[in-house]
Amino acid sequence: MRARDLGITIGRGQPGPLNAITDVGGVTVGHTTLISGDGPLVVGQGPIRTGVTVVLARGMERRKEPVFAGCHRLNGNGELTGLEWVRESGQLTTPIAITNTHSVGIVRDALVAASLDPADPTGSYWSLPVVGETYDGLLNDMNGFHVRAEHLHGALASAASGPVEEGTVGGGTGMICHEFKGGIGTASRVIEAASGGWTVGALVQANYGRRGWLRIDGVRVGEAIPTSKVSSPWDQADQPKSPPPGSGSIIVVVATDAPLLPHQCERLAQRAGLGLARMGGTGGHTSGDLFIAFATGNYPPQEVDDEDPRSLGTYDVRAVGDAAIDRLFDATIESTEEAIVNALVAATTVVGRDGITAHALPHDRLIEVMANTADRRGG
Repeated sequence: MRARDLGITIGRGQPGPLNAITDVGGVTVGHTTLISGDGPLVVGQGPIRTGVTVVLARGMERRKEPVFAGCHRLNGNGELTGLEWVRESGQLTTPIAITNTHSVGIVRDALVAASLDPADPTGSYWSLPVVGETYDGLLNDMNGFHVRAEHLHGALASAASGPVEEGTVGGGTGMICHEFKGGIGTASRVIEAASGGWTVGALVQANYGRRGWLRIDGVRVGEAIPTSKVSSPWDQADQPKSPPPGSGSIIVVVATDAPLLPHQCERLAQRAGLGLARMGGTGGHTSGDLFIAFATGNYPPQEVDDEDPRSLGTYDVRAVGDAAIDRLFDATIESTEEAIVNALVAATTVVGRDGITAHALPHDRLIEVMANTADRRGG
């Protein structure tokens, strides 16, 4: 189930055929989902509600080909490894993985190992992977370190270019958004042919926000469905060290097939924050709001070829002009906004450790709230 299945249309842009980040040619997405156990938390045993999600800019077969990229931090209470090299080089040279906060290290190491495969003669001799996280400790035995290297490899092996599974899946399995069940969401926009015809897609791992701030297409949904009507999982936590209600983070991955330079990718990454703001995200103190954008429309050289003197010199790239880049900004904002809505709509209710329940956003109530607002606006 997605927002448009409920009659909710975000913005004015035209989505791609899948309305997903995989509408950008070559991009693939894969998940490994880990769900087991019930009842009281026993660290190291469960309950387990977590996983891994991966995004590959050019798919598995071409995963070692770099793409131009840029990144942005709205609030830094989180982690997205490898960004210093992205900033320095202007390139993304690895797959992107997203998991829970305390599994970043193992997922990063597994990505390094995958790139250093001794059986692959084209393997790299070093790697600085991009791995992001959001906190799922309210539902998941996060300190039990249940994500392992094979789960990252499974996500890579499952990565595909078709429809993207959303909601309670992959890295989003144990995530909470605006005090409803959150998780993975995606959306895309296709720019009109006269302005370039490019595609922009976004994928989010949504795990942020207070209920009262939630807006969908400008409608104050969080106020209309308060925690007194649908309880918040944060109110069920009986631990003095639990973060305050509304805590959490969001990772946003933006992709486009437009021919962008690194500084232009950074500008797209910044606009993801505007899509987040439209949903009611505030970049609060406890939130890690980290964004990365990459563009597949250019082909930076993979490495220097010692036998080809030309590889030591220049190479040609293209760039979108300023007259058209606003269209890409608009597409990024709308794709990010709708991806978060899709994460909320697709997510299912999850009972986690200690019986803490993250309720799904109720579709019937959401439709009613949106319809009532449309009636007041005159259609």
